[in-house]
Amino acid sequence: MAAGRERRAKAETFTARWKMLWHRARVGLRRSAVDYFRGDGSDWIALAGLLLTIPVLAAMTLGNSVWFSPAALVLPIVAGGLLLRPASLLGLYAAGATALIVESVRLGPYTEGPSRVTPGVVLVVAACGFFGLLTAQFRSRVGVPWRRGGTMLFDLRERIRVQSKLPKLPQGWHREMALRPAGGQSFSGDFVVAARTNGGRTLEVVLTDVSGKGMDAGSRALLLSGAFGGLLGSLPPHAFLPAANGYLLRQDWDEGFATSIHLVLDLDSGDYELYSAGHPPGLQLSAGSGRWEEKAAEGPLLGVYDGAQFDSMKGSLRPGDVLMLFTDGLVETSDRDIVEGIDRLTGEADRYVAGGFHGAAWHLIEAVARDVNDDRALLLICREASTPTR
Repeated sequence: MAAGRERRAKAETFTARWKMLWHRARVGLRRSAVDYFRGDGSDWIALAGLLLTIPVLAAMTLGNSVWFSPAALVLPIVAGGLLLRPASLLGLYAAGATALIVESVRLGPYTEGPSRVTPGVVLVVAACGFFGLLTAQFRSRVGVPWRRGGTMLFDLRERIRVQSKLPKLPQGWHREMALRPAGGQSFSGDFVVAARTNGGRTLEVVLTDVSGKGMDAGSRALLLSGAFGGLLGSLPPHAFLPAANGYLLRQDWDEGFATSIHLVLDLDSGDYELYSAGHPPGLQLSAGSGRWEEKAAEGPLLGVYDGAQFDSMKGSLRPGDVLMLFTDGLVETSDRDIVEGIDRLTGEADRYVAGGFHGAAWHLIEAVARDVNDDRALLLICREASTPTR
């Protein structure tokens, strides 16, 4: 009986040790994989895997060169150019060259039959290796591996999206924002930053259109959205655009200008101020008359000259009123001036007056400027008639 307990204890100890070793191996492998795909770890896993594929491909080619061409060695060469660092890549290329030599010797001269190692095959494999090495060296200089590059672009896009998120408004107010970059890209030169200030009583929103469009303007938009987000609420409303203008001038960009419109809205009374820096006017729907009215403030473009002055205009949103702010890509094209574009926008917006503007922002962009090759942004602020504010 004692011997049986001893055997069970040994078995449990043996099993426990193997489970612990297996757990440690899995954790270590997972950490190595995570570090690798983040760009922080060694590329030995990818190198080992690719090195193993080369003899496998060579053996398959020697076994049946009709179905498995010597040119199949291009596959690990191309994958290595995407995954490996330059030093590791040279080791992979040496293994590939060795495999080509072995295949050439075993299959015989290419003049004696098909499916041999021809000069064309050698040229294709060498060309792929050359361009793979150039790509790896470029990534090494930039310091961002390809596997991390996509993640970084995704992070940048998400940062712009989060910074453009509008704060929640009290009961009786509705807000929504729609943004559509040029050419179906993920990055836009249009962005919005918003915050509730003055103890939550005031909503401040800044809609900006950076010069350029799509990917070209995306990096500048990201930088400016971070800077504008830091300025918003830290300065009095009348000082925001002058500070933003000074910041833009200090960047000394070749294409350094931008248009911007700054809304300061009192959520208790509905009174607001608009400051503009060369931006298209806002549009206000009056619930009493059912007509749209332009709300234009005066001010030059941001980033053009120092000491610019920005004058505000004042208005008020009564229950049932709607305020629309937008960028010029929505209303102005090469074959349509801004007046015609605004008329078309208000005409489409009239369809939502009876049923409400919930979900209208995206549909308005689709209806007015679906195929426009420019960044488009639309912001709606609605004071609902049926529910009192608080």
